[in-house]
Amino acid sequence: MKRIEGYVSHIIYRNPENGYTVFELDTGEMITCTGMFCVLEEGERLTLLGDDTEHAVYGKQFKVSDWKTAPPDDAAGMERYLGSGAVRGIGPSLAKRIVKRFGGETFRIIEEEPERLAEIKGISERKAMDIAAQMDEKKGMRQAMVYLQGYGISNAMAVRIYQTYGDRVYRILEENPYQLADDIEGIGFKKADELAARIGIHVDSRYRICSGILYTLMQASGEGHVYLPQTLLVEKAAALLGLPESTVSEQIGNLAMDRKLVVKKAEKETLCYASGYYYTELSCAKMLVDLSGRLYEERKDGRREEIAEKIERIQEREGIRLDELQKEAVLGSVENSIFILTGGPGTGKTTTINMMIHYFVSEGLSLFLAAPTGRAAKRMTEATGYEARTIHRLLELSGEAAKEGGRARFERNEDNPLEADVIIVDEMSMVDIHLFRSLLAAVSPGTRLILVGDDNQLPSVGPGQVLHDLIQSGAFPVVCLKRIFRQAEESDIVVNAHRINRGEEIPLDNKSRDFFFLERSNAQVIYKHMIQLIREKLPPYVHARPYDIQVLSPMRKGYLGVETLNVILQAYLNPADPSKKEAQIGETLFREGDKVMQVKNNYQLEWEVLSRYQIPIDRGVGIFNGDMGVIREISEYAQTVVVEYEEGRRVTYGFSQMDEVEPAFAITIHKSQGSEYPAVILPLLSGPRMLMNRNLLYTGVTRARDCVTILGSRQVVRQMIQNVSEAGRFTSLDRRIQELKGDLCLP
Repeated sequence: MKRIEGYVSHIIYRNPENGYTVFELDTGEMITCTGMFCVLEEGERLTLLGDDTEHAVYGKQFKVSDWKTAPPDDAAGMERYLGSGAVRGIGPSLAKRIVKRFGGETFRIIEEEPERLAEIKGISERKAMDIAAQMDEKKGMRQAMVYLQGYGISNAMAVRIYQTYGDRVYRILEENPYQLADDIEGIGFKKADELAARIGIHVDSRYRICSGILYTLMQASGEGHVYLPQTLLVEKAAALLGLPESTVSEQIGNLAMDRKLVVKKAEKETLCYASGYYYTELSCAKMLVDLSGRLYEERKDGRREEIAEKIERIQEREGIRLDELQKEAVLGSVENSIFILTGGPGTGKTTTINMMIHYFVSEGLSLFLAAPTGRAAKRMTEATGYEARTIHRLLELSGEAAKEGGRARFERNEDNPLEADVIIVDEMSMVDIHLFRSLLAAVSPGTRLILVGDDNQLPSVGPGQVLHDLIQSGAFPVVCLKRIFRQAEESDIVVNAHRINRGEEIPLDNKSRDFFFLERSNAQVIYKHMIQLIREKLPPYVHARPYDIQVLSPMRKGYLGVETLNVILQAYLNPADPSKKEAQIGETLFREGDKVMQVKNNYQLEWEVLSRYQIPIDRGVGIFNGDMGVIREISEYAQTVVVEYEEGRRVTYGFSQMDEVEPAFAITIHKSQGSEYPAVILPLLSGPRMLMNRNLLYTGVTRARDCVTILGSRQVVRQMIQNVSEAGRFTSLDRRIQELKGDLCLP
């Protein structure tokens, strides 16, 4: 290991997310250095430990493994630092005058007698104090960095902690390090708990127990729950903390008094909510009740008959034929402020939506169409001929808010509602409680809200089961379409999906044109046939690219889980090549050309669409859970990955952000919600009983437009059809609605 000393001459590149920096160090000669630095300014004097390396593109570099700063020890060094731009308001000429006046005493004067800077022409007393404050802040940050790194905190995280707390960081860590889990994204209970153990916080500390309880609730929200029964919450939190349940239970009341927890008595049990989740559900219920007054009385002036006659005229004009349930659905959408349309594949939901659109347009009403994902919005546009947007785009996600605040803020809200007479939202089974609240906030009284979806699909990835709870509440008119139309009857995908939903066996005899089953009992054989299907058989059969054919697995782990499948599929579908750059980030190897998926909502990520001349023609923010794209560029030097999503949206990720992205040659069935693929391959050999159920199989099958191929065990398919024991969700939107609506509930 080699030791060098010098001044930072020029910062070439810096990744603010993880502190990775490329800079030139002046040691008498210029040396290009690379490493992780919490804070670094041009003009600083550094002592570095590291090794000489040879970069394939950029040549000789010094890779830093350890470093420390030292104040410049001579007048030239002080002048270089002050004039580098490190201190706001001091340029090279002013730095020269300061150092000429105070010489080697310059830094001491700034720290101890800053008012003396005003002796220099061009520096007022106010400016002198500002210079001193900046120097003190930088000194304080460096001291905090050293302190935090002593507890094993990374540079990037240390910067975020100091930016949040400033000099209060020492008191917070000594008193309650669990506060970090509440205040700083990326620090969960487990990281805070490790830090607390190093600091010496007792395992039965009140702070630790309360943080563990809240962490348990947050983990439950990741599984879709809005609350947990108190007995289950205490049991899970006690197991996490390694403490007796009685000790944990004592803190439930304290959390409720601190308003971090809402405790509600139900008929047979006590329910515990993280406060934010309780009030989100309650807010949704209140807004729904406020919006849900009937627009028309059914018999007033023969209004219902008049609507029915108009529907008949539109059917004749457009050549559309509705059955009685579909007509009832269109009538319901006209008569009510809130209306729900549900039904399985092939039951005519799209035809019904089209008739609603024709009716409202003929009445001169303005309408918006929306869906939770880009893929679902695109399908809605194609099916209706009217533009559909994602809900996030409909609500106008604020770019400025995303840059500044860390939390999503929509421009369309209570103060600036959507200007539409009718809003139709498709794929409602995918909408979680948080997004639903944002949508309702932007709907003004008098606007019709029509919610469409398939209640038999898997629930949303995020917390809640909004569509299910709305139907269960009994508070809003619902039409469930059940008849499979003739055109859909020709598709065994549709017919078998309904059989699965009814718990009936499906034929696996390969006499179908779009539903195939290949009995295979060995995972290695399944890999071989899966690759053959994607590369050779299915693309010409469904007239699609291999990229468009999607493998859907019930699980993440195991021989046929997405983690293993993605490694195998990458090797065959996007193999290593000298022309493709790649990077090992954590445990995942990413390669240019890889199919990937964003796995969490990120409201801060900026995207741009480039013209064919590489000029930006559109910009925005927000990439969301389930968005799929392709890796276009990887830069080891800049530590960045460029992913192109649908509609040409290109996002540049730092390596430290790539934990939000996963390979997507294979994805879980849950992650496929709202999407439709030309062909789907389902590997079904074995898996946990709670996972391998009817609901999951139904969702997987209905993701395919032209072809489904099941690879695996006939017995497993039969068992999944019979298994209705899906993991339930603890949600209560239906109860909140019933409490507020009371006797006004519709039959």
